[in-house]
Amino acid sequence: MNQWTTLWGAALLLSNSALAADEPAPATYDDARAWQQHVERTWDTMTPRRGEIRLEEAGVVLTIPDDFYYLDKKDARTVLEDFWGNPPDDTTLGMLFPSHYRPFDAEAWGVDIAYVEDGHVDDEDADHIDYDELLETMREDIRDANPQRQELGYETLELVGWAEPPHYDPDTHQLYWAKRIHFEGQEGDTLNYNIRKLGREGFLQMNFIADMPALPEINHHREAVLALSRFEEGNRYADYDPDTDHLAAYGVGGLIAGKALAKTGVLAAALLLLKKFWFVLLAGLAALGRKLFRKS
Repeated sequence: MNQWTTLWGAALLLSNSALAADEPAPATYDDARAWQQHVERTWDTMTPRRGEIRLEEAGVVLTIPDDFYYLDKKDARTVLEDFWGNPPDDTTLGMLFPSHYRPFDAEAWGVDIAYVEDGHVDDEDADHIDYDELLETMREDIRDANPQRQELGYETLELVGWAEPPHYDPDTHQLYWAKRIHFEGQEGDTLNYNIRKLGREGFLQMNFIADMPALPEINHHREAVLALSRFEEGNRYADYDPDTDHLAAYGVGGLIAGKALAKTGVLAAALLLLKKFWFVLLAGLAALGRKLFRKS
């Protein structure tokens, strides 16, 4: 991740930090304006795309209408890592945004796109899942992983609850759910809204990255986002051949619980819980006064 000076260096540490009132901050309002100008210049170098876009790695075609735009891998990583302060990750296949937002607008939300080729996910368990029980299991998993997150330098997490209970459509083989997450040291909660589209030997992963106030708008656009992607012939769920294709070690319940990422350890779990926060520091700079964000 790029190491920016003063204000941006502080912003990268925001969610891992505590305020130290006795140390003067080198950041000033002019620094904030300079950073804003830098972000806008970076945005001007990006190429928002619409129309038909093929994601070769996933065997998926996106059809982006005028009210959305797509950023490719390179631009998406700039948004995720540099603008929003997430850990480096090369799995993203791009991002979607509503056309009325730029990634650095305070109310912006985006959709990170990835493909997980873990095998064919059997959906037979979908009708028998106790989602309240699953929620408690997920809470325990997060609590158990928090010491490892701290060792890796990431803030701890709390799973507050469902922001949107899981829903699986057996006809389209699409699944969505939303979690309300609280990051240690961060004001308010983060929304993690997830879409999974099952394919022949894996699934398309679409994670909304937003703050809780965006939930009504995301719910309004959910069906449109679901309709933006399709597996190409030969990669569809119905194309699964049990004689030749690999079967995933988990079903729909395991997919929701994050078992797909368990084999790669706690860092993968951290990357699943993407967040956006840098603009909070800019918006609240005057109120912070001469205080320094310091890693705990």
